Amino acid sequence: MIHLKSEKELERMRVAGRITALARKAAADAVRPGVTTGEIDRIVRKTIEDAGAKPSFLGYGGFPSSACVSVNDEVIHGIPSKHHVVREGDIVKVDVGAYIGGYHGDCACTVPCGEVSEEARRLIEVTRQSFYEGIKFAREGYRVSDISAAVQAYVEKNGFSVVRAYVGHGVGENLHESPEVPNFGHPGHGIRLQRGMTIAVEPMVNVGVYDVKVLPDGWTVKTRDGKLSAHYENTIAITDGEPEILTSIDGEVL
Repeated sequence: MIHLKSEKELERMRVAGRITALARKAAADAVRPGVTTGEIDRIVRKTIEDAGAKPSFLGYGGFPSSACVSVNDEVIHGIPSKHHVVREGDIVKVDVGAYIGGYHGDCACTVPCGEVSEEARRLIEVTRQSFYEGIKFAREGYRVSDISAAVQAYVEKNGFSVVRAYVGHGVGENLHESPEVPNFGHPGHGIRLQRGMTIAVEPMVNVGVYDVKVLPDGWTVKTRDGKLSAHYENTIAITDGEPEILTSIDGEVL
């Protein structure tokens, strides 16, 4: 069931979204050669808790950390560790969520560590822009698959591939709600978007094949061919006009 949010509920989601965006920015600012993924996780947790919220991911389904921190060919769900040192040239995906006032925010970004390859730079840029290409269709009357198709078309036009095994989703009182929001598909199918829907649009884009594998830890997802992957995500609200990005800091989006 899809729950359409009232203006009062959306206001609570804006609060959760702002805290989530603050945590994402703090994590992105922390990326540098020599930092550990565990330290990035600590910063995320502190930022969220200092704002009076709770990390959405901590304990979710047994996940042991406050942030997913995934490096290079790790696609999503990387478990932070004090032993995993980020190095010059790495690309670091940080996925965070915050819960406050009964509602969640959810967002992610990919951050270059120092100087990265041209391929890595393009991958990060294309992944972020594919989100914006998708939400051009995040309007009342369009369908979820219109967003999906726009993301896929932009990514593939630029020579990359979109992950099929994991998708975006609704967000609200629960971290994951209906509907699913794939990053691939054909336009004009599926659920029609309505005002008050709140969804996380999150392209996961690979340099090589779209196939992925889950490591023995049960969480970390890597590209099947060992090539780079990038991730970008915001929680948005469907309005009577332009979509509203809820995971922003005073209107600014990382």
